[in-house]
Amino acid sequence: MNKQETLGEREIIEIIQKQLDRKSKMPIPFGDDVAACDLGGGHLAVLKTDMLIGKTDVPKTMSLWQAARKAVVMNISDFAAKGVKPQALLVSLGLSRGLHKKDIEEIGEGLNAGAREYDTYIIGGDTGEASDLIINISVFGTAKRADIMLRSGAKPGDVVAVTGPFGKAAAGLKILIEDLQAPKDVRKNLVESALMPRARLKEGLALGTSKTVTAAIDSSDGLAWSLHEVAKASNVGFIIDKLPIAEEAEEFAKSNKLDLAELTLYGGEEYELVLSVKQKGWQKAKQAVADFGCELMPIGKVTKGRNIVLSDNGKTCTIEPKGYEHFMTDVRISKTNT
Repeated sequence: MNKQETLGEREIIEIIQKQLDRKSKMPIPFGDDVAACDLGGGHLAVLKTDMLIGKTDVPKTMSLWQAARKAVVMNISDFAAKGVKPQALLVSLGLSRGLHKKDIEEIGEGLNAGAREYDTYIIGGDTGEASDLIINISVFGTAKRADIMLRSGAKPGDVVAVTGPFGKAAAGLKILIEDLQAPKDVRKNLVESALMPRARLKEGLALGTSKTVTAAIDSSDGLAWSLHEVAKASNVGFIIDKLPIAEEAEEFAKSNKLDLAELTLYGGEEYELVLSVKQKGWQKAKQAVADFGCELMPIGKVTKGRNIVLSDNGKTCTIEPKGYEHFMTDVRISKTNT
């Protein structure tokens, strides 16, 4: 067995980073959702790149149009978590032989649909031959340094909040991949959550300018993992006393005898924002997202200790650092209950 086969994505990233010379005074450190270069005058050029791979990121029922759009959305979501407006996208495509003209048109239409949905454009890219579908997106934008929401600013006493409920996308993937069942109306909603994710860009931009958020992250790898990443960057802990459970996910878990807490915490693919908010700024933060029809959901508090625990009816348990990780999981479904 090759050494790489035993390594997860995050360990591989750490190994690569150790081989790199560090640019001095990086405005956003390694390990956050985006990277940046200082433009002077308090402004930053903000950069992001992320790739979608057919084998690990695209369930069989997802169309090429949906896959291409998703590749855009998952990059935009990281900009949303930082409160940065994307200005332009570059696309690199790895395509296998045998694709038809209609397939290529579908990919192009999906890319354009994703870009225009968030009021930006694709301005260039590259194409090459590959053994699997690869859609790599690079995003560019600019922002005021003072408006960027990093992972590293959470303070004890801050409110922990999310921009929406969890569990629907994970449940949808279980329906698509594991052929689990759900009532017709619930099934449609869950499957759409998995196939048509949406980034919270407007909400992220509003929260960034509100100056109420101390730390933020995109939740695509799962709520639990997002909490651990913010805790690590901010050197804090969390007490979560109210899981943000989607009603449809609750019904799905009950009918399939699944652990609802596991589905909510470790499912992933939600693309909600996970935030720490100043107590005194809570009402302002709520109003900032309410203007876009979004309800900011409080789920707990930031603590001094480094423990991350779930408190439910007087009982506490540790929230484990689990979620999706390349090289460790075949497809983007929950590691639990599978």
